[in-house]
Amino acid sequence: MIASMTGYGRAKKESNTFFVHAELKSVNHRFFEINVRLPRQLLFLEDKIKKAIGEYVKRGRVEVFLTIEGEGLVTKTVSIDWDLLEALVTSTKQIQDKYQLTDQITTGQLLSNEDILSIEEKETENQELETVVLEVIERAALQLRQMREVEGKALIEDIFLFLGQIEENIHTIKEYAPRVVSHYRDRIEKRIKEYIGNEFDENRILTEVALFAEKADISEELTRLESHMNQFRETVQTNEPIGRKLDFIVQEMNREINTIGSKANDSLIAKHVVEMKSLLEKIKEQVQNIE
Repeated sequence: MIASMTGYGRAKKESNTFFVHAELKSVNHRFFEINVRLPRQLLFLEDKIKKAIGEYVKRGRVEVFLTIEGEGLVTKTVSIDWDLLEALVTSTKQIQDKYQLTDQITTGQLLSNEDILSIEEKETENQELETVVLEVIERAALQLRQMREVEGKALIEDIFLFLGQIEENIHTIKEYAPRVVSHYRDRIEKRIKEYIGNEFDENRILTEVALFAEKADISEELTRLESHMNQFRETVQTNEPIGRKLDFIVQEMNREINTIGSKANDSLIAKHVVEMKSLLEKIKEQVQNIE
């Protein structure tokens, strides 16, 4: 199934202990990149979350927003620097004795010093929490994948429509191309007659026309262009990320169309070349959003 690189998915779950909510948003990107925004207590799950998403997404930039509510997510511990506290109390008494100070230092004043007392939070690894988080992530990733496939289907329908229109232009060019040489011969013969009358060297005209025919021959380019289009359609049928390959095929098609325009040396063919380039640009825009 063709998938777009843009999409959105969300899921949530509430257990007896936790409430977990996940949102996934993906956009175009040349490679596969996941940016996970996690609460501190879930940082140990980052690699598992990326691996779970990777089962559903192969290309694009995915933003992951995860929120969690519940008790027991962290363990708080109190740490006291007893040596520093002892030194501070001793120094305070010495100052009071030396300068005959009567004010008293309070316990609250001592403990307000961050160098003496600190509260440390340690994330609690919880198997139930891990299970709930990964389940929610997988459900959100599945929804994201489904949305990307729906959009991918619409993209490929548009692309096939544009390909069909290019084929119509190719058909018209192939029917008209043989006339380009005869028109060129008629123009040369007319000009020669205008200058020297009816007495002219027929062989010279034939040689000139033959050289023109060789330079203006676009049959190989038309054949390669059709081949690229067939390859494009065959690639779409494969069950793997194809965006980069389609982008390469589009570049090859553009090269052939440009060559046709430069070799044909004909206003009508040039008109169809412009039309094909316009259609190909639309295809390119759509392909850049395919996974």
